Amino acid sequence: MEIVAPLIGLDWTLIMILATFLVLYLVVKKFFFEKIHNFMQAREQKVKDQFDNADAVEKRAEEHLAEYEAKLDGIEIERHESLKEAKDIADRRAEQIIKEAKTRAEQIVAQAETQIERERAHFAETMRNQVAMLAIYAAEKIIEKQLDEGEHAALIDDIIKKDDNKAWTH
Repeated sequence: MEIVAPLIGLDWTLIMILATFLVLYLVVKKFFFEKIHNFMQAREQKVKDQFDNADAVEKRAEEHLAEYEAKLDGIEIERHESLKEAKDIADRRAEQIIKEAKTRAEQIVAQAETQIERERAHFAETMRNQVAMLAIYAAEKIIEKQLDEGEHAALIDDIIKKDDNKAWTH
């Protein structure tokens, strides 16, 4: 008669693996997740502030246009032609100012998005390396074997190559 062992046994090894995993999760959560979250919130606030600034510039341009049009209403009829020409010039300038403000706001947003993407890639690379080192450290503790520097670097490179950068690009 053959004795069949259960697929997963509840012994000290499983308990230690779960405890190690929990400790690793808590360390990563404490030192990395909050910092990245705070950084992204600060970056988002900065972009929003830049949008608000662009809106304020556009509003000031519109207010200046409105002031100019109010002054035109009080001018005498015989100066109507010269005032009409001045109004057309002011309208073109206001449109140019608004276009410039919108263009500048779009440039600021594009620069911010580019910078965020670079920083996100940098943080992903840093996070990948740190998680790999933590995994090696945890593995060393579990098997109680100290890896030398060369084996350590080779193991990290191997983990990164197997990952194929799929999990760290989003």
